Amino acid sequence: MDFATRRGTPLLVFSLIGTSIAYGAIRGGGYAAFVEQYGRPADIIARNIGFRISVVAITGESGLTQSEVFEASGITTKNSLPFLDIATVRERLRAVPLVNGASVRKLYPDQVVIEITERQPHALWQQDGQLSVIAADGTVIDSMRDGRFAELPLVVGEGANTHISDYLALIGKAGDLKSKIRAGVFVAERRWTLSTTAGIEIMLPEHNPERALAALASLDREARILDKDVISLDLRLPDRVVARLSEEAFAQRADALGLGRKTPKSKAGQT
Repeated sequence: MDFATRRGTPLLVFSLIGTSIAYGAIRGGGYAAFVEQYGRPADIIARNIGFRISVVAITGESGLTQSEVFEASGITTKNSLPFLDIATVRERLRAVPLVNGASVRKLYPDQVVIEITERQPHALWQQDGQLSVIAADGTVIDSMRDGRFAELPLVVGEGANTHISDYLALIGKAGDLKSKIRAGVFVAERRWTLSTTAGIEIMLPEHNPERALAALASLDREARILDKDVISLDLRLPDRVVARLSEEAFAQRADALGLGRKTPKSKAGQT
């Protein structure tokens, strides 16, 4: 970013004029308005003796544009290099969700160098109907605007974003089941319910969900349970799997057992 520079007028005259205007503004009670328009007196003097900020060099941006980084820095033509508070600039940049870290340096007489590192899209988080892109630490870095991040892991529910590392570690141990898992729903901020690509809900226990998932993987290899006509699988009990069948599957099972249709058609069954 380049700022325009002015030459040809004696610097001392500018300094004296700036100081006189500032003094008059203070005496007249309009100091705040004066600073808003021209900058602080110290900055005015520094700019006029050759320390205006002419160049802001920005590196490290990818998701952000240079214009967005520059705007976030808060640097304007009213600033001067000696009196620029780089700690404040750094904090402004770090307040941008996509920015993970920022370095700000002064290069005299007229340059500021900004280097940023950005948070990388890590997963998708759905909460209250809003779909957001989150970083590895759960920070929301953008809203889901298009299909660029559609292949990222998806978690749903309050607190799910801050437990994304736990979820990914869990899914990482799912073996052959991983490709069948579409999303993880964080229930009551305590445990996960997995949703498969076929629409089956897999309720995992709060403690040691990895063991439950390993048991399911073994059951699926042996009995192809995830290919059955089931609505949900409850793995919260350590010694059994509770399967909830679809209406059609329950009716067929009831007929096979000679039970007829004693259960209302609107309800699914368990086995």
